[in-house]
Amino acid sequence: MLKRFLLSVAMLFLTFATYGQEEKHVLFVGNSYTDVNNLPSLIKSIANSCGDDITYESNTPGGCTFMQHCQNQSMSLIRRGGWDIVVLQEQSQYPAFPDEQVAQEVFPYAQQLVDSIYAASPCAEPMFYMTWGRKNGDQRNGEIFPPIGTYEGMDSLLALRYGMMAEQNDASLCPVGRVWHWLRHNHPEIELYQADESHPSTAGSYAAACAFYTLFFHKDPTDIRYDAGLEPPMAEAIRSAVRLIVFDSLAHWQRPQPEASLEMTDTTRYMSESFRLITAHVDSVRIDWGDGMGTFFLPTHSQRLEHIYADTGTYVITIRASRHCMVTELTWSFTAHQEGSEPVGINSPSVNSISLCPNPAVTQVELSFAQKPQTVEIIDAQGHIVERLFPQGMNFHLSVGHFANGTYLLRAKLPKGIATTTLVVSH
Repeated sequence: MLKRFLLSVAMLFLTFATYGQEEKHVLFVGNSYTDVNNLPSLIKSIANSCGDDITYESNTPGGCTFMQHCQNQSMSLIRRGGWDIVVLQEQSQYPAFPDEQVAQEVFPYAQQLVDSIYAASPCAEPMFYMTWGRKNGDQRNGEIFPPIGTYEGMDSLLALRYGMMAEQNDASLCPVGRVWHWLRHNHPEIELYQADESHPSTAGSYAAACAFYTLFFHKDPTDIRYDAGLEPPMAEAIRSAVRLIVFDSLAHWQRPQPEASLEMTDTTRYMSESFRLITAHVDSVRIDWGDGMGTFFLPTHSQRLEHIYADTGTYVITIRASRHCMVTELTWSFTAHQEGSEPVGINSPSVNSISLCPNPAVTQVELSFAQKPQTVEIIDAQGHIVERLFPQGMNFHLSVGHFANGTYLLRAKLPKGIATTTLVVSH
């Protein structure tokens, strides 16, 4: 007969995702915007300057559309598999065309390409290459469809449509067009275009390459030491723009990580641990109950879980929520003891745990880590990094008096992974 136990939950959860190796195998699918100035080679030179590397192949015929890529060598390269990242760049005008035309001639083929990427390389990261509006808009087609007749109109439609493709296809988005937009308004002295007012100059391609490096490796572009032959002040201004637009909002541009959270339904149930698991962007969940037993299932958004333990002791439950080879992990420890007895021992924090006190916070919060974090980022609900810290120890205070009320993601880069938790600010 099973004994009756109380479960004393002591430690809530850790979330982390590993970001892979420092060498990437990349396929570029596009046209002349990728081919001009040899963008893949530029990215490789930038990566090498930071101690990283890419190996790559490309299929970039001039003017090629997603529809054509679905029928040419690109599909053969995609189906060969083995890619870490596949960059997808549509013909420069198509995504800015009227809604009905884009819905028929762009979106279905973007989906076909991404579906083929995941089928052949389940761990690959599809990444759309957001291009830019022409220097003075697409004036010829603007006579038929006026919104693209100006730079601002064409550029905003490209940003919108590429954002839709990334969101609809569970892909990342490299916002080169947004970097160009910022540079045009803040550094008009930097000429991003060739004489045709469409294709990128060396500076324009350098801006794109810095943005891709940042997304490929999740690293600060201001550390790049390769200038691509540009004057150092110009190259520095471009890298600063990429940091502002891309690096400071990495979570916004990356495909969504698996999300998992726990809702404790009853922390004093006899003979079992019971909770509700809430997930998003998750394909599968694996639970290790800490007693040699495990459960694997395909999740719904919200699912009640329960496990019965047969003996006393301290257990660590680990939940691994997975999608496209990305993993979010939740762990906590508890002590199971007989009904009517006291818990035996004190639970130990997980190696990647974060402690916040108080939370919600009014003016400041004390942060405690089991390991010394390399960086700590506070990210708002829109995915923008509102503060980045470089701690000197495992315990320190964070002032939140200048933060707006709301819920923030606190993300720490630790020696053994990435840990996240939620910070609530309420003045």
